[in-house]
Amino acid sequence: MRTAGFIGCGNMGSALARAAAASAGPENVYVFDVEQQKSKAFAEETDVNLSDAEFIARHCDYIFLAVKPQVLRDAVASLTSVLEERTTDFVIVSMAAGVPLATIETMFGFECPVIRIMPNIPAAAGKGVILYTPNRFADRNDVTDFCELMQGAGLLDRIDESKIDAASCVSGCGPAFVYLFLEALADGAVKCGLSRDKAQLYAAQTLIGSAEMMLQSGRHPGELKDAVCSPAGSTIEGVKALEEGAFRADVINAVVKAYERTLELGK
Repeated sequence: MRTAGFIGCGNMGSALARAAAASAGPENVYVFDVEQQKSKAFAEETDVNLSDAEFIARHCDYIFLAVKPQVLRDAVASLTSVLEERTTDFVIVSMAAGVPLATIETMFGFECPVIRIMPNIPAAAGKGVILYTPNRFADRNDVTDFCELMQGAGLLDRIDESKIDAASCVSGCGPAFVYLFLEALADGAVKCGLSRDKAQLYAAQTLIGSAEMMLQSGRHPGELKDAVCSPAGSTIEGVKALEEGAFRADVINAVVKAYERTLELGK
C-alpha cells in the first residue's frame, strides 16, 4: 500500500488526510503541521501517524504540500535536499492556489513527478471535488495510485492546467458561496416563523436534493427552475425578488473576483 504524508494539517490538508486514511488505512498516513497541536489533535482523532516534515519527505510515496501559496517556496526549500537524496520513487502533490506546475518544478530545481490539485472542503465528508493535473514526469501508475488514494474524497476530475484556476473558483471557492446562500435561506425561514434547526435542515436537504436531481437528470438548471415556478405562484414571486437583488450577477461576480485573486496569488 502506498503511503501518504501531509505537510500542513489545516482544513484542506486534514480533509484529504482523512480521505487517504479511509482508502489506505490510517497506518499509511503521516501528518505534520508547524502548529504542532493541530497535527497532534488530528492524529489522535484519526489514528494516523504524527510525524515531521523530514520523515515525510524521506519516506512517503505521496508528499502532499498542504500549504498556502505564499509559503510554498519556503516549504519546498526545506525539503529539497532530503528529496534529492532519495533512492525510492515519490510524487509531490501541491494544492497551492494559483501556482502552476512549471513554477513548482522550478522551485525544486530537479525533475520529479508533481500532481497539482485543487480540492474543496466537502472532501472531508467524502462529497468533495478534486481537480488534478499531473506534470510530464508523473506516469500513469502515479496518477492511478493517486486517484485510488483520494477516492474517498469524492469526485476526481482531470483537467487541463490552463483551466484549473477557473474551475477551482467554482468547486474550491464555491462552498463558501453555498454556505452563505444556505444561511440566508434558513434566515428567511426563521423570519417566517420556523425554528432555526428545522430551517437549516430543510435548506441543506433542499440543496442536496436539487443538485442531485440536476446531475441525475442532465437537465439545465434553468429548465428545472422553470418546472418549480407555477404561474402567478409563490416560487416565481421569490425568483423575482432574487432578480431584483441582482442575485445571479452577484454570484457571477463572486466567481470572477475569486478567479482574479487566484491569479494574483500565483504570481
